[in-house]
Amino acid sequence: MSIQWKGVMPAVTTKFTSEDTLDLVNFEVNIKAQLAAGVSGIILGGTLGEASTLTDDEKRILIRKTVEIVDGAVPVIINIAEQTTTAAIDAARKAEEDGASGLMMLPPMRYKADDRETVVYFKKVANSTSLPIMIYNNPVDYGIEVTLDMFEELATCKNIQAVKESTRDISNISRMKTRFGDRFAILSGVDTLALESLLMGADGWVAGLVCAFPAETVAIYKLAKADKVQEAIKIYRWFLPLLELDINTKLVQNIKLAEVATGIGTENVREPRLPLVGEERENVLAIIENGLKTRPTLPAYKQL
Repeated sequence: MSIQWKGVMPAVTTKFTSEDTLDLVNFEVNIKAQLAAGVSGIILGGTLGEASTLTDDEKRILIRKTVEIVDGAVPVIINIAEQTTTAAIDAARKAEEDGASGLMMLPPMRYKADDRETVVYFKKVANSTSLPIMIYNNPVDYGIEVTLDMFEELATCKNIQAVKESTRDISNISRMKTRFGDRFAILSGVDTLALESLLMGADGWVAGLVCAFPAETVAIYKLAKADKVQEAIKIYRWFLPLLELDINTKLVQNIKLAEVATGIGTENVREPRLPLVGEERENVLAIIENGLKTRPTLPAYKQL
């Protein structure tokens, strides 16, 4: 499946049972809620997906199960976050075998590669697979920035097609568009900057709180792209306190609590993460409960 790098693509959470095994039943419930809301793709194995705690076999199970659930409706994309080039190439091979439609790729993990090393890493993986690739550019959390000059070099790989823009610098969207035109699709990767990014020309939104609020997320995107900006802003301002749960070290626990509140998930996490307790938990629940009390009535966004 070719990928149209636009729309809302949820970075979905991984569901676990109380016995710490994959909970594919609740996982399917959530994926179907995303599809019903009108998302444009499903992204597996990101930070929200607790990828660092998953075994290779679990990642393969999740890809196969998601491919089965979506049944060709939207592309299935798996994140690659590996320490070695060889491991990243192997992960890409397995993803292609398991039916993934594309890859989201972080720079090398742990070792802080320089610009040359990072470009070679991306190129070698890209040249090893036919799958389309979205580069995940998040220097704030992962310590390596993919600069415009690096994208210039990566442009020679035709299957490097998009960037998840998480530099927190809105002007970077304009820089990319000015230098490369439409060569790279740009998807906002920061929930609290998503509408601003869309209005500055981003093509899509890799979202987090969409896991609990899929319809509201897609509605904002659709309204923004239909030039119904004030309607989008109204929903976005309601959404912002919830979106801020995503820019937090406990984002996984936060968003899983929100999924419980909206009936499309559980709060089981995999250790060393633990469920929220005490005042921290109460504060998050208060934000979620207020959001639910004031939840807006959405327009007929799917028709836009």
